[in-house]
Amino acid sequence: MIMNSNSVEKKLTKKDLKQVFVRSIAYNSSFNYERQLNLGWAFSLMPVLRKLYKDDEEQMKAALARHLEFNNITPFICTVLFGITAAMEEQNANDRDFDTESINAVKVGLMGPLSAIGDSIFLGTLRVIAASLGCSLALKGNILGPIIYLLIFNIPNFASRYFLMYKGYELGTSFLNKVEESGIMDKIFKGAGILGLMVIGGMVATNVSVPLRVAYDDVKILDTINGVMPNLLPLCFTGLIFYFLKKDIKVTYILAGIILFGILGAAISMF
Repeated sequence: MIMNSNSVEKKLTKKDLKQVFVRSIAYNSSFNYERQLNLGWAFSLMPVLRKLYKDDEEQMKAALARHLEFNNITPFICTVLFGITAAMEEQNANDRDFDTESINAVKVGLMGPLSAIGDSIFLGTLRVIAASLGCSLALKGNILGPIIYLLIFNIPNFASRYFLMYKGYELGTSFLNKVEESGIMDKIFKGAGILGLMVIGGMVATNVSVPLRVAYDDVKILDTINGVMPNLLPLCFTGLIFYFLKKDIKVTYILAGIILFGILGAAISMF
């Protein structure tokens, strides 16, 4: 490796990376419509930039300009890109011939794939599981409902952020290549999808209610249907809503229809 003008290799420490991790918690708190999350990105990366370029004002200006470009990655997995970027900035600080354009190129190239991974795991699966368990308890008046939701969602969230900060730095730009070669991400997606579908199925049975009060000769139709297949009406009702969504019917129209249908059903049951 070619050293800089000071002939001293600049090396980031765990303390530097931990500062980036702590700052990254606020990464998503600053947003603008021109460059989106660039301010949060530059703020989070400042401990690394100060460490590497504190004696080189021109390099520091160039680094800040690089990291104030357009930036948007899901916060749940952003630290892996912080780690990769920190490794590349360290290499740049120690090698005058390093191509700084590659730093932004790697960031832009990884934002989309990493966001897809993070959103599918944390928003598409983990949040659904946490919300279903938390809402089930909250509907019963249990104070543990919101607490369980926060714990289930946030413990894996912050644990993964912390772990990926160091792993991203350790593996550098080879991180995604190694993940892809191992095939572990496909297994995670498959397992998360199965678990998410199981949770959604459980939510339909426990949280969707279709109180049909029609009776024939003192035999309640709902009891007869549940005797053949329990929770068949909630399943059919959920399937109907899903069909409307697939037809691109606006959610507000669907909600209005459900409210009107409920009011009409309640009015009919009064007679």
